[in-house]
Amino acid sequence: MQTERVEIQTADGAMDADLFLPNGQGPWPLVVFYMDALGLRPALHEMAQHLTDGGYAVVQPNLYWRAPAFEPFDPSDVFTNDDERKRLFALIATVERDQVVSDTRALLSHFAADARVTTSRVGTVGYCLGGRTAFIVGTELPFAAVASIHGGGLVNDTPTSPHLASAKFVGAVYLGVADEDRSCTPEHQAALNEALTNAGVDYELELFVGAKHGFAVPDFLVYDEAAAGQHWKKVLALFDRTLRR
Repeated sequence: MQTERVEIQTADGAMDADLFLPNGQGPWPLVVFYMDALGLRPALHEMAQHLTDGGYAVVQPNLYWRAPAFEPFDPSDVFTNDDERKRLFALIATVERDQVVSDTRALLSHFAADARVTTSRVGTVGYCLGGRTAFIVGTELPFAAVASIHGGGLVNDTPTSPHLASAKFVGAVYLGVADEDRSCTPEHQAALNEALTNAGVDYELELFVGAKHGFAVPDFLVYDEAAAGQHWKKVLALFDRTLRR
């Protein structure tokens, strides 16, 4: 796998991102990979390799690029240490929907000029915070495939709840949901199924029994190797079906 750091000019400045390319000759179909709340780090590089091994170029934009530099989080205690939780949620609060959509438009424009990748049919995948981001951006931009893995906050009681925009998807959607996830309860799952079905979206919602929020991220204490392996099969099958036409 080839790795490089890139800078993408957005409406508000330069956004940094990690780019991963398969070995060999491209061009490769592009996948936008939205990070989880702990930020870009080696564990996400490891996850990108599942996609590059499948023949995809992967770009991981830094969703926190507008925020000041911060010390890396320790996945083993960030969710149990009150001070670290506060620091984490302060960073999450800097990620605004409209800015991410605008940044992603700039990202797609940037890579349209890169001969190493193809952008005629682009996919996206995201985890936790990134799972929500992938879902939201997927309703705003014409992604051919959207994979949201243990994404939280997809359903709420406001008029801007992400699931209410399901009719705006133009591509196929895969939702990998942990059944022990308070941010995607059975009631939320029912609302997602109803919204996506009524909108006529080509989708699958897969429930991972016994898995917890964050099950697919290898440096989390709740990492579930079997569930993670199954989700990779589904994500790669989704991209093979939709991005290689």
